[in-house]
Amino acid sequence: MVQAQRSFEGKLPLAAMSRLRDSLANREGEVAYAIEFGKDEIGVAHMRVRADATLPLTCQRTLEVFGLPVHVDATLGLITREEDEAALPGNYEPLLTANGQIRLVDVIEDELILALPVVPLKPDAPARVWNDAEEPQEEPQRNPFAALKKMKVAKK
Repeated sequence: MVQAQRSFEGKLPLAAMSRLRDSLANREGEVAYAIEFGKDEIGVAHMRVRADATLPLTCQRTLEVFGLPVHVDATLGLITREEDEAALPGNYEPLLTANGQIRLVDVIEDELILALPVVPLKPDAPARVWNDAEEPQEEPQRNPFAALKKMKVAKK
């Protein structure tokens, strides 16, 4: 693929991505992708992955399902040994390939998983601001011996 500078584009259903599915609110939708293989001017084999999807997530503030638009544009340096990672230029993310083989679906799924937010929040979800004014005021604790103190003061 690298030598021939092949490219692929298409669409995949989100339901086909088993590792991503667990983070989604439902399995509806698809991802449009474009993948290009090649070598740069210094001979580094690479793969450019572009993907666009609207991921159905559950807002952790409102618990409503919302669609998060995700755009991925990553350039991956193809390596066959972990030791080769240090030789990659800084603008490449390493992609370890087993015997030079990769599954395109797995690479697309990995990039979408990396694009997921840690805490999904719907963009227009109301923000909850906590401050001291909203906290319930504690009633002063009554001292059960206060009546005895009054009696002692009254005797003097």
